[in-house]
Amino acid sequence: MNPLLLSALLLTAPPEPLDKIRLERIDGFVEAAIQKDACPGAVVVVIHDDAVVFRKAYGHRALVPAKVPMTVDSVFDMASVTKPVATATSIHVLAERGKLRFSDRVSKHWPAFAANGKEAVTIEQCLLHVTGLTADNSINDYKGSRAEMLANVAALKLEAPPGTRFRYSDVGFIVLGELVERVSGEPLDVFARTNVFEPLGMKDTVFTPNDALKSRVAPTGLRNGKTILGEVHDPRSFALHGVAGHAGLFSTADDLAKYCRAVFAGGQLDGKRVLGPLALQQFTEPKPVPGGLRSLGWDVDTSFSSLRGDLFPRGEGFGHTGFTGTSVWFDPPSKVAIIILSNRVHPNDKGNVTELRRQIGTIVASAVVERASPIKKVEPGRVAIEPVLTGIDVLVEEKFARLKGRKVGLVTNHTGRAADGTATIDLLAKADSVTLVALFSPEHGIRGALDEKVGDTKDEKTGLPVYSLYGDRRKPTAETLKGIDTLVYDIQDIGCRFYTYISTLGGVLEVAKAQGIRVVVLDRPNPVNGVTVEGPVRDAGRESFIAYHEIPIRHGLTVGELAKLFNAERKIGADLDVVAMKNWRRKDTFDRTGLTWVNPSPNMRHLTAAIVYSGVGLLETTNVSVGRGTERPFEWIGAPWIDGRKLALDLNRRNVSGVRFVPVSRTPISSTHKDKLCGGVDLVIDDWSAVRPVALGLTLASALKANFPDGWEAKNYDRLLVHKATYEGVLSGKSAAALEAAWKPGLEQFLLRRASVLMYPE
Repeated sequence: MNPLLLSALLLTAPPEPLDKIRLERIDGFVEAAIQKDACPGAVVVVIHDDAVVFRKAYGHRALVPAKVPMTVDSVFDMASVTKPVATATSIHVLAERGKLRFSDRVSKHWPAFAANGKEAVTIEQCLLHVTGLTADNSINDYKGSRAEMLANVAALKLEAPPGTRFRYSDVGFIVLGELVERVSGEPLDVFARTNVFEPLGMKDTVFTPNDALKSRVAPTGLRNGKTILGEVHDPRSFALHGVAGHAGLFSTADDLAKYCRAVFAGGQLDGKRVLGPLALQQFTEPKPVPGGLRSLGWDVDTSFSSLRGDLFPRGEGFGHTGFTGTSVWFDPPSKVAIIILSNRVHPNDKGNVTELRRQIGTIVASAVVERASPIKKVEPGRVAIEPVLTGIDVLVEEKFARLKGRKVGLVTNHTGRAADGTATIDLLAKADSVTLVALFSPEHGIRGALDEKVGDTKDEKTGLPVYSLYGDRRKPTAETLKGIDTLVYDIQDIGCRFYTYISTLGGVLEVAKAQGIRVVVLDRPNPVNGVTVEGPVRDAGRESFIAYHEIPIRHGLTVGELAKLFNAERKIGADLDVVAMKNWRRKDTFDRTGLTWVNPSPNMRHLTAAIVYSGVGLLETTNVSVGRGTERPFEWIGAPWIDGRKLALDLNRRNVSGVRFVPVSRTPISSTHKDKLCGGVDLVIDDWSAVRPVALGLTLASALKANFPDGWEAKNYDRLLVHKATYEGVLSGKSAAALEAAWKPGLEQFLLRRASVLMYPE
């Protein structure tokens, strides 16, 4: 977000109101959540530009010892919303005043922090959660005086080199809270009050509420068997006397609305400025971290971003959640902010408002009448120096020379598009001296929207027939190929053996050879990189549409390279031409290509899902939901018989590389366990580069077998695995490491086999 341009928009274009009829739908979702004990009550406020357009209280503020109705002026324990609103804002104020720099090492201002290899950790890394610090250090470190507790924090060791992984860390913000005091000379609560809250008129926003304010505080959970009221819920902040950089702030929805209005107004409200517009831009601008996007204080696009809902685009807004049930989300292009405050941990720490946040985010987005183009769009990850040109882009650059005079059948779907978004269908239909005769669609159809068998249709724009290759036929037939002398293939793969688009590719090569037709493959990146190869090579003699060739589960090849491998090793001998990409490096995941992500299939909603799919997807043939019908397909698993807390505890003890597990219950609205409440776990990815998805999938299977032997039905687990020895090893309780050792010789042979088809440098 660029506040200067945003401010200009505010001055020149009077905002359209949100659709208030649609906003009223919020009522039903909040009331349903209360009925399900997701929370005792809530306050929801929606801001559009400089106005509050929706403001309601629901349910109860307290249930015990007596019921107290929720009111719009209720005071909430903000939990981790403290991080951006109090701590990060204060850090940015100090930076704007020249008191510190984001590139400063923490040890410059806190020398003791350099202990145990932390001398290189910077303030920016703390703000982005990429310090390498643990998420939470032991509660045993928080005994004695405040100085002793902070000395324990300063003495911590790193879990990873700074900057190499994203791990959401309370410790990093405890460090930032201490830096505010060391740099300003005032404790965090005092500095934030005098430099942020008072200028914005946030009169009810404080650390450690006084007795007068406590009369409106929403109670939280239990401490020593007693309801917590007016004291911070977080145990580490409580030990630090209620003032810490990660948690401890109390506030109201009305006060947060003032903060949101100031953000939209370039850092000031009613003539009182907290931050200048350039400092605010620095605060909110997306920055890549391993596995997604953060800003210097806010979440932008990570596994914590579900509160955005399903309609606000990824990477264009920012926000934060709090453990107690609080959240705020900004969508700058529509000048909308959403505040949801609940005390979901009252009375027994069992409520869950994750789904409610997502639902409200979606409802508010649906009410947006007008939305400006984003000021700046940032894709997750480090973008390559030169954006990748896919096969279709190169074909356009060549002015379709290799298709001149050809009568073309195009095998494609919605992922077949040039870098500027123009569909390959449209480009070939308009190309000089190229005759586009027919279209062929893979699984999920020409638009990639179906999760069922697909029939033949007609393309509305060109009028061309669309022949399905995922219905009564799996390959083009002689009848569908009439008048065609060249088949062009342009579909985005995800690098996994059982993703059926590559089986379609194999069938196209076979039919083309039989019919004397040329095949041109427009190459595309392997989105999960072209270096890493993992998993057992398919058993010989077990070919199927989900296991076309003897390759490992994660093959590390592009579709063009796979076409060359199939053509050679299966002795197909088709007339094959692969249009190579430009500027793609094998080690690059999709986020480094500069290309726009398009969901290759309905549930493959982003790169994180693609990265874990080759492991998590193995469970689909068993009685476990892999998240289809939820907001987190392939990033959550669950079943009615799973105890999520038990499973998460076991999995986290196994130290799965790059992944943490959080117990979350969900009710899928489709697919396995449709409409059934399922216990389960979220997969939280800390470091894309460290994730080994097949090992992850086998570890999930092992944990299910160990913890729920009577619940998990593993009889079909080998259907996608297609490797009898590994399947039997899972059933017998072998570790993922032991299973990998058994398939290693076959994998090494595959690496030698694939060497002859590799087309791109690392």
